[in-house]
Amino acid sequence: MSNTELKDAAKVSSNVIEKMGKNQSVSIESLVKIFLTLRVDIGDVVSIVKD
Repeated sequence: MSNTELKDAAKVSSNVIEKMGKNQSVSIESLVKIFLTLRVDIGDVVSIVKD
């Protein structure tokens, strides 16, 4: 799936996709839309590591 296809399917802005590509912060709401579109659980993608 291309970035454009993901943007359209998840109904997020191109800014969200661009920020993700630059490893910048995006809202949890945007991530949830993307995860639901891709049918993955947040735990499949995100891990929290203490410094």
